Amino acid sequence: MILDRILEHKRAEIRRKNSRGYLADLKTRIRDAGPTMGFAVTLDARRTPTRPALIAEVKKASPSLGLLRPEFEQRFDPVAIAEAYREQGATALSVLTDKDYFQGSLEYLADVKRKVDLPALNKEFMVAEIQFYEARAYGADAVLLIVAGLEKRQLLDFAALAKELSLDVLVETHHERELDIVLEWLPDVRMIGINNRDLKTFSTDLGVTQRLAKRIPSDKLIVSESGIHKRADVVRVVEAGVHAMLIGESLIRAHNIGAKIRELLDDDTNKEKP
Repeated sequence: MILDRILEHKRAEIRRKNSRGYLADLKTRIRDAGPTMGFAVTLDARRTPTRPALIAEVKKASPSLGLLRPEFEQRFDPVAIAEAYREQGATALSVLTDKDYFQGSLEYLADVKRKVDLPALNKEFMVAEIQFYEARAYGADAVLLIVAGLEKRQLLDFAALAKELSLDVLVETHHERELDIVLEWLPDVRMIGINNRDLKTFSTDLGVTQRLAKRIPSDKLIVSESGIHKRADVVRVVEAGVHAMLIGESLIRAHNIGAKIRELLDDDTNKEKP
C-alpha cells in the first residue's frame, strides 16, 4: 500500500534529522515566531449552510500523477498559487511539505506564511514528535494526523503535543473503524477529515463522505478531502453535512484557478461578463 511505503520512507527521513542541535534550532525559531492563526475557528466562521469553507491546497505533485502541471518542471511558485487562492475566496491553505513523494518542502510552507495571511495546514505524514516542532517553526497553524498511519497511543500523544504547540489538528479517517477510534480516543478533537481516496487503489469515492459524515457528532467540523472536482461534487458533500472541503488537484490543474473556485463555490460575483 502506498501509505505504508510513504510512512516507512518518512521514518527513515526523520532518523536522519534527529539531533539535539536541530531540535534546539526549531525551538528557538518557535520562540521568535508570532502566535498561530486559529485554523478551526476560521473554518467555522467562514462557512455557511450552503457554502463550505474551502481549504485550498498548494501541491506540486502526487505519487499517482507526478507533476500536476508540466511547467512545474521549470518553475513552481507556491506563493503565487496561495495568493491566487486567497484572492478568490479560499478560507485556509494546505501546503504539502513531503519531499520525496509530493515534491513539497517546509520552505514552501514558510514562504507562503510570510506572504499570505491565511491559516495554513502543514500537509505531512506525521510519524515523530520533531515534525510538530518543524510545523510550528515553519509557520503552520494546523497539522494532519492520519489515523491509518498511527497507533492509538501516537494519536493521543501527537494531539497533546500539537495542543502544547498551539497547533490545531485535523484528524483524517477513511472508514468507520478509524472514525470510531477518533470518537473514542480523541473526544475533544474539533476537526475530523474524511478522505475519499482509497489508499490501496488511489481511486476516490464521495460515498465515503456520505457514509461517515452521518456518524459524526454535530459539535465537530467535518472536512471532506479528495475527489471534489465540480460543483455537483460540492453539492453532494454539503448535503452530507460537510462544513469544509480540502481541494488540491482540481484547482492546481485548472486552466484558471479563479474560475474554478467560483464554479465550485457557485459564486457569481466577479464572474467575467460575456
